[in-house]
Amino acid sequence: MESLAQHLDTLLETLGALDSVLAEEHNLLCAGPLPGVALQRITDGKSQLLATVNYLEQQRLELERVNRLQAPYTGIATLAARWQQIQQIGQRLRDSNQHNGLLLSRHIEHNAAALTVLNKHNKTLYGPDGQSRSGSVLGRKIGV
Repeated sequence: MESLAQHLDTLLETLGALDSVLAEEHNLLCAGPLPGVALQRITDGKSQLLATVNYLEQQRLELERVNRLQAPYTGIATLAARWQQIQQIGQRLRDSNQHNGLLLSRHIEHNAAALTVLNKHNKTLYGPDGQSRSGSVLGRKIGV
């Protein structure tokens, strides 16, 4: 049972780290133009932490099987308190992640609208090779 308590503590620490990453992601999404490299770093960190949480959850289930216990650990105050914290943090993380997803969707919509406007106006100006199609402003095309 002691190893399950330590395991739940490890899970709590990992969820705390994930909470920090989601807060950092939120700050980036609210700061204005998205810094792509920083957002990619956050996304990678979030993915790694989620994989760790998944692994820890599988281990927790195995420890429960071995110890013949089951969350919410009714009657075992130390485990029940940890489980309560895990549930609360998990709910907060879910809400934060959903909110960040909405913010990211707004950025994507904004970028898509900007690309639509740019594509409308630039179709006749540049070809797929990036070269001008319609000549210069002066009416002559000068080659080098």
